[in-house]
Amino acid sequence: MKMKKTELMPEYTRNSAVLDEVCRTDAVIRNVSKHRLPDGRIDVKGNLKIWNDALARFDTIPLWPDGAPGFRPELEQEHPQPSIIFVPAGNASEKRGTVIVAHGGGFDTRTGCEGMNAAKYFVDSGFNAAILTYRIRPYSRHDSMADMQRAIRLLRAYKDTLGITDKVAVLGFSAGGMLAANCATHFDAGKADADDPVERCSCRPDAAVLCYGAFAFAGLPAGMFSDPFSDTVRNPFADSKADLIYFAPEVNITPDTPPFFIWQTNSDDPRHSFALVQALTAVGIPFEMHLFPEGVHGLALADGHNDLAMDIPHVARWAALCAEWLAEQGL
Repeated sequence: MKMKKTELMPEYTRNSAVLDEVCRTDAVIRNVSKHRLPDGRIDVKGNLKIWNDALARFDTIPLWPDGAPGFRPELEQEHPQPSIIFVPAGNASEKRGTVIVAHGGGFDTRTGCEGMNAAKYFVDSGFNAAILTYRIRPYSRHDSMADMQRAIRLLRAYKDTLGITDKVAVLGFSAGGMLAANCATHFDAGKADADDPVERCSCRPDAAVLCYGAFAFAGLPAGMFSDPFSDTVRNPFADSKADLIYFAPEVNITPDTPPFFIWQTNSDDPRHSFALVQALTAVGIPFEMHLFPEGVHGLALADGHNDLAMDIPHVARWAALCAEWLAEQGL
């Protein structure tokens, strides 16, 4: 069953021009000095407005045409329906795979440079991109994960309509990196008898790219934020001991786990990466890892077009290395 272009497939080549303009004008970049209110709290509403205003400029594909399961209409002004912005590959001479790009923001807000600016880099590098707007608090991490899984399935279900292959990589920054890791360690082959053609497709990504994702909450010595011998959890990203373990990719590796590309700076504590790659190595899952000695959390492309206004050429090389690696994975 093909998606009807008149219903859900507008002319996505327009998205390329919109993305160029959004990035050229730094439309989704908000200097970190403006992230907080006078009382010190994060200006969540202000940050969300920047993302939502930019989102409205694109043609988007809703992940569920009739609305996401558990969606709360009363929150829609700040928390829109989960969707992707599909942007076709630039200068591609053949069908290519797609990189789903997931922004960070601690599951509380959205960091635009980690979504739209990053996507433009990979589009310019010859990959299709799907910029993911996933559910964040007050929704749960399970909802966020369901959104990325649905995006993977959707791209495969409508690959012919979109003119892409069925190869899909998930790439995320910070919280988005945690989300990418979760979808690379929890997936299924789809339901062959589902009425919805999207649900018939696998949600297993072909590759996962983790950009400074602080993910090893179960694998680090004594655990992060928690007593490993107690059911009490003091973790901003997990509500229970069961969730702490479920969302810790380093303890959910299987022989079917896809390859990983991992990068972060030492300011993020490289033991997060060590814990994950040790688990990947133990099961024989390929990976590439880069740890940079300088720079801090939130650099995005590290090209100056980020909320930190930091341009660090050595760290910025991660993107070119990643593009080479993605091509080697068949995207």
